[in-house]
Amino acid sequence: MTKITIIGTGYVGLVAGVCFAEVGHDVLCIDIDEKKVEKLSQGIPTIYEKGLEELLQRNVRAGRLHFSTDLEKGVRHGGVIFLALPTPPGEDGSADLSHVLNVAAQIGPMLRGYTIIVNKSTVPVGTAEKVRRAIAATTQVPFDVVSNPEFLREGLAIEDFMAPDRVVIGADSERALRIMKELYYPFIRDNGSPILTMDIPSAELTKYAANSFLATKLSFINEIANMCEHTGANIDHVRVGIGADPRIGHRYLMPGVGYGGSCLPKDVQALMHTAEEKGYDFKILKAVSAVNEAQRRKPLTLLRQFYPDLKGRKIAVWGLAFKPDTDDIREAPSLTVIGELLAEGADVHAYDPQAMDNIRNYVFGDKITYGTNPYDILDGAEALLLLTEWEIFRDADLEEVKRRLAQPVLIDGRNVFPLAVMEKLGMHYRSIGRPPVRVSDQVHA
Repeated sequence: MTKITIIGTGYVGLVAGVCFAEVGHDVLCIDIDEKKVEKLSQGIPTIYEKGLEELLQRNVRAGRLHFSTDLEKGVRHGGVIFLALPTPPGEDGSADLSHVLNVAAQIGPMLRGYTIIVNKSTVPVGTAEKVRRAIAATTQVPFDVVSNPEFLREGLAIEDFMAPDRVVIGADSERALRIMKELYYPFIRDNGSPILTMDIPSAELTKYAANSFLATKLSFINEIANMCEHTGANIDHVRVGIGADPRIGHRYLMPGVGYGGSCLPKDVQALMHTAEEKGYDFKILKAVSAVNEAQRRKPLTLLRQFYPDLKGRKIAVWGLAFKPDTDDIREAPSLTVIGELLAEGADVHAYDPQAMDNIRNYVFGDKITYGTNPYDILDGAEALLLLTEWEIFRDADLEEVKRRLAQPVLIDGRNVFPLAVMEKLGMHYRSIGRPPVRVSDQVHA
């Protein structure tokens, strides 16, 4: 059993905390938000993530997981301290390291014995050295700084942490490396996944490289989907054909309305900024970002095929989170789509199983109407836009959808429904990179 401190109880910090506690470690999570700490101490999760609530409550009850606002208490508790702090993008795309470096500067005077400081946040190459300098300036106590980037998928984060496909550790100390390996051994013991050890700059760059490559695959398949629309091909067939090549694989080859969330957009921008700082023109990533920005507006382009003027039209939206099984709305395509609908005078009604409170509290307030179920927002709507592929939408009663809509127009930004089903149903159906389904050339505007 190791005493672990997690500084920051956002998405990464909270998941790491509950999972380390689940395998028996004594975990203290620190956050400056008193209300958040109070909720978490009572076993009430502050984010939605599948499986999180059960683990949180079990480990709080077991006395393995604690929460506090007292940073000094946290520093004295943990022999291993994880920095899981936000690194939001600045206006120029660079990662804002102020939270990380401010905490690092405070840690030094509080150290009482050898401690490992772990950068769990996604940070640019060179951050570990900045953290090291910030701590060393205020203490003579021995410590090591380690880079340990996370590779969690929102919606599957608990599963990914408990059974990772790899663990990356960047360290220049054998002592720190040995302790970190012991810490992660329970998670890789049964599945045989590797613990990859490397120098610190390589570990820092690995996270950015991985996320940027996934973003590249997504933008590429969206470009191919757009080509399908210009050539009469069907992306359903093309993506299966290319994904069958083991050098390519099927994952991240689903076209849609662009990537979002807290990782891919931010990490692509940060890596481009780092490249610019080093004098390198990262042409591919510039194109990846541009394609994604354009793809977010795809549902609006498809909708305008039916309604060139959206003023006063009631438009229903299914899905606000950037992906299913999370309440995360950061960089969600819905923000772009709804923002432009409102700008054009549309009357927007929306439903999402988890993300409506975040949209209401942090973005649109009462500028849009929120449903109590997927169907009540459809009554009298002239189109339905599907932006997030929640299971509740996949299993929808499409006859009921058509009955409630004023016009049978469905814009599917995630290619959820089979073309044959929509044709049989008699819907005006548009999706991404697939042939359009037309009941007739026009709707009754």
